[in-house]
Amino acid sequence: MVADDKLFAGSIPEVYDRFLVPLIFEPYARDLAERIARAEPRDVLETAAGTGVLTRAIAARLPAHTRIVATDLNQPMLDQAAARQAAADRVTWRQADALALPFEDRAFDVVTCQFGAMFFPDRIKGYSEARRVLKPDGHFHFNVWDRISENEFADVVTQALATVFPQDPPLFMARTPHGHHDLGKIREELAAAGFADVSIETVDHRSRAQSPRDAAVAYCQGTPLRNEIVTRDASRLEDATTAATDALARRFGKGPIDGRIRAHVIAATG
Repeated sequence: MVADDKLFAGSIPEVYDRFLVPLIFEPYARDLAERIARAEPRDVLETAAGTGVLTRAIAARLPAHTRIVATDLNQPMLDQAAARQAAADRVTWRQADALALPFEDRAFDVVTCQFGAMFFPDRIKGYSEARRVLKPDGHFHFNVWDRISENEFADVVTQALATVFPQDPPLFMARTPHGHHDLGKIREELAAAGFADVSIETVDHRSRAQSPRDAAVAYCQGTPLRNEIVTRDASRLEDATTAATDALARRFGKGPIDGRIRAHVIAATG
């Protein structure tokens, strides 16, 4: 992972929340919230909360007395999340690094992380921190994307951008969000962090956009893929978005589009 892979700033948080959240994150947020609710937690910590799609799902699913602390490395993402959260008193927002959590040992019944573990520079450290702040009978729930070939929109966009920058293709999507799908390695890293019981379920959903343009904007301008494009040639951001739009239209049609998304959902206990 390169440094810009975890930089969500500038216009990215707003575009991310408007386009990418409904495109790929909402169904998995509902899925995780349901799994978390089964544990009937009183204290929940979310790491890498982004703009709060999982936070909102948890707040809607859990009783009013449940304490929810939502953290992210990027303050602009938390600012966007806080602006969206209707019941502000349900959630405490706090900027924090998942690899160095500012919380006491054994403070939470559940730690959860929606599509954030792929961004950890040291996943064993991130998992160890989750285990440290969990109560002895606590649960760690998180998910990661499967390989990019199993996530159709991301795959098509990545291939399209390789035609715009053939000498140096932007590979953020394949490298980071879709780069940590090895189930054996996930189990090994969780074991190294001290988790003794790990279950993994592969879950498919459908990704839907009102147009190919909406999906192209989501990926090219609402993720750190934008940073990669701008670093290569800032004047070609619109060209790159148009190339992605055209590729999606060729594959899925020019009206509302629909494609497969696939992720692994992990539950771990100590």
